[in-house]
Amino acid sequence: MLFLCKSVLMKLAQKLLLSLALVGATGIVIYILSSRKSDNKRMLNLVADEGYETAHDVLFPDKNIQGKNLHFGPVIPE
Repeated sequence: MLFLCKSVLMKLAQKLLLSLALVGATGIVIYILSSRKSDNKRMLNLVADEGYETAHDVLFPDKNIQGKNLHFGPVIPE
């Protein structure tokens, strides 16, 4: 049977805990990124289903007031 001194066991335990913490942190980051990607994809699919004309209404539902400087068509300079 191998005899390991206390300092060697402590170093192994620290390395093991550090590696487990890194694996856990990596897993959390991957989960967050994938959930953001799926939320973004869900929103883009909703906009695509609504159609091009209503896409602005879907993206910005609270903006009902148009600006006073908004002009449709060609603008003749004054």
